[in-house]
Amino acid sequence: MTQLPSTTREITVGQLAARSGVTVSALHFYEAQGLISARRTAGNQRRYPRAIIRRVAFIRASQRVGIPLARIKEALDTLPARRTPTTRDWARLSEAWRRDLDDRISQLQDLRDRLTGCIGCGCLSLTACRLANPDDLLGESGAGPRRLSAQPGHGQGGREQDDGP
Repeated sequence: MTQLPSTTREITVGQLAARSGVTVSALHFYEAQGLISARRTAGNQRRYPRAIIRRVAFIRASQRVGIPLARIKEALDTLPARRTPTTRDWARLSEAWRRDLDDRISQLQDLRDRLTGCIGCGCLSLTACRLANPDDLLGESGAGPRRLSAQPGHGQGGREQDDGP
C-alpha cells in the first residue's frame, strides 16, 4: 500500500490513484462528473487535498453497494463546502439509500425466482407465455422485457401485471 507522510497536504493524481486503488482515468472521470475536484498548478497539473482520499473511498464504497454515480454526486453535494464525508455523513447518507437497496434486492430475488419460467419478454414463443401473457397484452406497455425489467413502468419485476396461472 502506498503511504503518504502526514505532513503531505496535497497529492498528485498518481499518488491519489496509488493510495485509493482507483485508476487515474477513473479519477479524471470522477472529476469530470463533479464528484471530486483538484487545484491546477501553473504547469496545469492536478493537485488534490489529502482529504480527497476519503472522498474517493466514499465514492467507491457507495458504488460497491450499487449506488449510481448520479445519486452519489447528489449525496456529496449536500455536504457543506464540498467537504469530505465523515462517519456521521456516511451513516446518514447510507440510511437514505437503504430503501433503494431493499427494493433492488427484492427485484433481484424476484428475477431469480422467475428466471427459469419465463424469458420476460412477454411475447417470445414460450409455451408458458400464452398462459401468462395471452394476446401479447404486455406488448402494449412497450418493447423489450416487461416482467423482468427493473425500470419504472416496465413491470417492476412483474409486480404491475398478473403473474398468470
